[in-house]
Amino acid sequence: MCGIVGYVGSKSAVEILLDGLEQLEYRGYDSSGIALKCNDSINVYKAVGKLKNLREVLSNHTQEVNGANIGIGHIRWATHGAPTVVNAHPHTCNCGNLVVVHNGIIENYKELKEKLEALGCEFRSQTDTETVAHLVAQKYAQTKDLTKAVQLATKEIEGAYALAIMHNDEPDKLVITKRNAPLVVGIGEKEYYAASDIPAFIKHTNKAVYLSDNQVATITKDSLVIEDENGNNVPLKIEQLPWESVALSKMGYKHFMLKEIHEQPDVIRNILSGKLHTSLAPVELAEVMLTKESLKELNRIQIIACGTSLHAAMIGKYIIEDFCSIPVDVEASSEYIYRKTVTDDKTLVIGVSQSGETADTLTAIKQAKSRGSHILIITNRPDSAMAREADSLLSVNAGIEVSVAATKSYIAQLISFYLLAVYMAEIKGSKDANYLTKFKSDMLLLPQKIEEILAHKEVIQNCARKYSGTRDFIYIARGINYPTALEGALKLKEISYINATGYPAGELKHGPIAMLDDTMPVLSVLMKGNVYEKILSNSEEARARNARMIALTNSTDEKLNDLFDFIIKVPDVNELLSPIISIVPLQLIAYYIAEFLGKDVDQPRNLAKSVTVE
Repeated sequence: MCGIVGYVGSKSAVEILLDGLEQLEYRGYDSSGIALKCNDSINVYKAVGKLKNLREVLSNHTQEVNGANIGIGHIRWATHGAPTVVNAHPHTCNCGNLVVVHNGIIENYKELKEKLEALGCEFRSQTDTETVAHLVAQKYAQTKDLTKAVQLATKEIEGAYALAIMHNDEPDKLVITKRNAPLVVGIGEKEYYAASDIPAFIKHTNKAVYLSDNQVATITKDSLVIEDENGNNVPLKIEQLPWESVALSKMGYKHFMLKEIHEQPDVIRNILSGKLHTSLAPVELAEVMLTKESLKELNRIQIIACGTSLHAAMIGKYIIEDFCSIPVDVEASSEYIYRKTVTDDKTLVIGVSQSGETADTLTAIKQAKSRGSHILIITNRPDSAMAREADSLLSVNAGIEVSVAATKSYIAQLISFYLLAVYMAEIKGSKDANYLTKFKSDMLLLPQKIEEILAHKEVIQNCARKYSGTRDFIYIARGINYPTALEGALKLKEISYINATGYPAGELKHGPIAMLDDTMPVLSVLMKGNVYEKILSNSEEARARNARMIALTNSTDEKLNDLFDFIIKVPDVNELLSPIISIVPLQLIAYYIAEFLGKDVDQPRNLAKSVTVE
């Protein structure tokens, strides 16, 4: 989940590397470091904490670093070893001539470490990455060629990695490689960039080459050569990047999270554009390769995801089963990959990931694909490793999401599930056509309904201020909005560090009700529909235990005024679409509470945006 960046060219490398790392802070921010070729040596600079600490370190070395035009950098999310200067990347071999940055996990690092120590290597850190530095240095001593040394070393490495490596004896060269971790090369004029993700260099170039697993790229300011694991040259496939650097600006908002919440109406419009033209036209999903015949053969669907994507998947299950009458299982990817799963060529497996690089989900879909299942990927990154495994692809088109807490990507995943459910129902003929026409008409109105919520945030802000002093928070819902309660609680946990928990409202009396007293806020997602009266009853049970009650509702029922201390109203909507509407106030509550508490909203502690390790 770390971020790596590299630069080779004629410009001063230090600011390019620092700026690239700043754009990758969503991947981790426990510590950071850069290595630069300065005169006759490679100099390494490190700091613990946010990137500003590394900038302070470098401010004392401006004269020596400003002339360097090749270097590598790293922003860390700790996996092996605490966030310390010693454990921060880059790591070097014992002589200091070779330096490496790494994203991923070296699974056999203990075995490698034992072998390397037996050869005289002295380890300074607790990281798995340092084994790479010593191992490549050993191979370099044999070959005197950095590219070949990397190729030989990676044949002995097990696990996931994206690596960028420099050697003092080859001062103009940067060698990079990857396996089960993202790595991309940006192509400029007489300069090249390497990074975990394109935000690191998008302001410099919109041309890129994506590396495939086990490929090794050798980069100088004048050339880019890619070889496969056997040393054969690979033709360059240069792609034009669709994103612009303006997406990395806060555009006047205090935090990226608030900006991204406000982008959600346009995100929905972008997804629907080209897929749902009018309520009378069928949904068009060009890259979803499911026919009437293939749908007839399906006996079930499995959806695998993690975190926020898992909550979107749970709503996807609800809507697909309702529209298509196909049984759907939803499971956390991290559990799926460590048990015997029953899947075959009559199972549709849907992988959901904002980044398309989530390690557990990527492993899970590879397992399912090996058993003959059709793989459909829902992701914000059609250029990702997961997308490349897909038989069918549904790109959510949310644009760059910088804040660690997912907001617009979650909305985009939900809309994608709704489109998929309608698409499948129209092919199967499993739902009344008139109902689907009305449902599609309601979908087209969602952006303006969310804009209505965003235009009247004062009530939500006041609610957040009132409850910002609480230490615990409970969210309850039923039916299709139970995952909404989970997601609302997750948002609050992530950025405010308040112990928030979501429950199916009917389970409240099966244990959690013991926690209720006059200090405990309970937020009921109380949307009109089949379960309205049931959750109203559950709310009354909580009120009878003196809980501080909050309603999120589209109801005009006057008796709510006596039951709830605070009522947040949202526009009326079809019950099956209510998760789209109801999540927006919950995102805002989490945001404003975290802001009132003075938390780091965009970069909460211990978290990373893209979880690229299992």
